Amino acid sequence: MKERLLIKGVSKRIKQQTLVEPFELSMDAGEIVALCGGNGAGKSTVLRMIVGITQPSEGDITVNGMSWKENRTEYSNQIGYMPDQFNFGNGLTARETLQFYASLRKINVTRTEEVLELVGLTDVQDKRVSTFSKGMQQRLLFAQAILAKPALVVLDEPTNGLDPYWMEEFVQLVQQIKREGSSVIFSTHQLNIAELACDRAIFLQKGRIIQQGSVEHFQQKYGTLGLQGAFAEIFPFGQRVGQDKKPR
Repeated sequence: MKERLLIKGVSKRIKQQTLVEPFELSMDAGEIVALCGGNGAGKSTVLRMIVGITQPSEGDITVNGMSWKENRTEYSNQIGYMPDQFNFGNGLTARETLQFYASLRKINVTRTEEVLELVGLTDVQDKRVSTFSKGMQQRLLFAQAILAKPALVVLDEPTNGLDPYWMEEFVQLVQQIKREGSSVIFSTHQLNIAELACDRAIFLQKGRIIQQGSVEHFQQKYGTLGLQGAFAEIFPFGQRVGQDKKPR
């Protein structure tokens, strides 16, 4: 069976600095993977390479067997991306924002209505996004990422700085799009959310994969501490402050 996402020997270097060391990763259809680690671990760099914002220094990335080197447009069309910062045009409403992205991918307008309802923005769809709270902005970013029902959904810190209600809803939403056939890879430092949402967790430190395994693996190894136990082992308390100054 063809992997939904396959990363082979990918690394990222800028001049003499290594941001991500060579690594391998494969994901199946409908799998949810969480990239965990502190600031500077390399989580966002990995996601940006998958999306194509940043090119790897070496190695190859394929989605559904399509390499980013072969056909950038076809490759990108299989991916939905939620960046870690809100960057939509503030003059547009929520509905206009999604309709704009739908037009780029030739998506039926009824899909925008479905997604707005899914993320709970139907009642404010005609309000300008400049008036949106942080939580509403995150919902709109998530809606844009899943609009085209992509094969792979890439989410960069999707719950960062948000209230517990959105975090709980986020878990339900990623589980729903998994049932619809999408694979999801997201970065987070909120291990309780990762444990609830993902099938597999990958811990990064200074651009290297330190540990990875299913949620059940970490629960068996660390008991009720689960992913928190793994984090405490990888990052002893005295090493957590200022552990890395490299970009995320």
